[in-house]
Amino acid sequence: MTEQKPPLGDMPKEDFRRHGHEIVDWIADYFERMENLPVLSPNQPGDLVNQLPKSAPDAGEDFADVFSDVERLILPAVTHWNHPNFHGLFSTSTSAVGVFGEMLAAAFDQKAMLWRTSPASTELEPIVLDWLRQMMNLPAEFHGIIYDTASVSTLHAIAMAREKLNLRIREDGMSGRADLPLLRVYCSDQTHSSIDKAVILLGLGQKSLVKIPTNERFEMDAEKLSAAIRDDLSAGFLPFCAVATVGTTSTTSVDDIEKIADICKRNNIFLHVDAAYAGSAMIVPELQFHFKGAQFADSIVTNPHKWLFTPFDLSVLYVKDLDLLKKTFSLVAEYLKVAETVTNQMDYGVQLGRRFRSLKLWFVLRYFGREGLIARIREHVRLANLFKSWVEESENFELLAPVPFALVCFRAAPPNIEDLDAFNENLMNEINQSGEAYLSHTKLNGKFALRLSVGSIRARERHLRKVWDLLNE
Repeated sequence: MTEQKPPLGDMPKEDFRRHGHEIVDWIADYFERMENLPVLSPNQPGDLVNQLPKSAPDAGEDFADVFSDVERLILPAVTHWNHPNFHGLFSTSTSAVGVFGEMLAAAFDQKAMLWRTSPASTELEPIVLDWLRQMMNLPAEFHGIIYDTASVSTLHAIAMAREKLNLRIREDGMSGRADLPLLRVYCSDQTHSSIDKAVILLGLGQKSLVKIPTNERFEMDAEKLSAAIRDDLSAGFLPFCAVATVGTTSTTSVDDIEKIADICKRNNIFLHVDAAYAGSAMIVPELQFHFKGAQFADSIVTNPHKWLFTPFDLSVLYVKDLDLLKKTFSLVAEYLKVAETVTNQMDYGVQLGRRFRSLKLWFVLRYFGREGLIARIREHVRLANLFKSWVEESENFELLAPVPFALVCFRAAPPNIEDLDAFNENLMNEINQSGEAYLSHTKLNGKFALRLSVGSIRARERHLRKVWDLLNE
């Protein structure tokens, strides 16, 4: 008698079709009912861990049982970034059409290293990024490449800047060399922590990073940047890269790129512009003045997963010198050598295989179109400024920073409260623990500041009114 073995291969197509329809229906219902779910997961640390088996099953389980555990176990542990009352950090959200892009990218399962291993990813990516470049009104000399996050995009930009020095760091490294001066990178004291991590990863060390003070609007002081460069040159150090920010993490402040670019040009310094959050706003005509001088940058990062309704993760690095990027990272093993004269995406970063990320952005740009995306960002800016007006008109609240985009930094300041920092921290925690909304915070001039970000594709005026009522209650 022949022993019966379990069937090999994948899930039967009939089951895949049935469960696939169930999942799409579930996601559609999730988007519909999300507003009634708590924004932050009510779970305590370890709640999910304690409900999961300690080892994988020996025999396969019915997928209906697996999927039912999404509702039972996973959903309670989810913080709903797509929620219209998620206003903390930077409010981001995916779109339904972006989810479709992710589904197909997962189905194709491309490893975009060589052109031959993924012609679709290799050829679609530059076209889609050129569409976005045109929408952002950047010069044609900028060429885009997709990474996962702005931290990785910025790491590549600073690595390019270092390679441009022609100090044979790629070949000989930095360790043990007496012929290398201290290399200097400049940013403001409001710059994202990814700059610190980049200098650590690149072996430059935190002592190479100079943080320039900011003015009363939290913008880099260009005169102090110029003075710091002069001091470093006098000390025998080598300035080689500066990072300007359009839309800082705490306040979305905007550095004067034009002034900083002029200083960089005079000192032969590579200029990287961090527009991870606000770069999407470049597509809105009346907001483009914030980016004056961006055309003089050597590289610019923007994250469509932040404010262009594209599923996380998708970060775009635009560079003028694509050959320099290739020179910095290209390393071709024998088994990857090809005869064709083509673009191979593995040559432009630390990754060998890369996901087919451009597909979801292609879906988003085509489905919404330039006008549809502009209208949605414009509405978010309107909502943020509406909330700002409520703060300014109230005797119990005060604005703590300008509102150039769709983030409001403010605090409650009712009379007869001695410790406003503790009062605002408690206020934020109460709202967040209620599950009704989510706010985050920062410190501005030593003051505990509440941050309200508007960025969800599902956000409406009633959601902002809900937060305002909660704050006042």
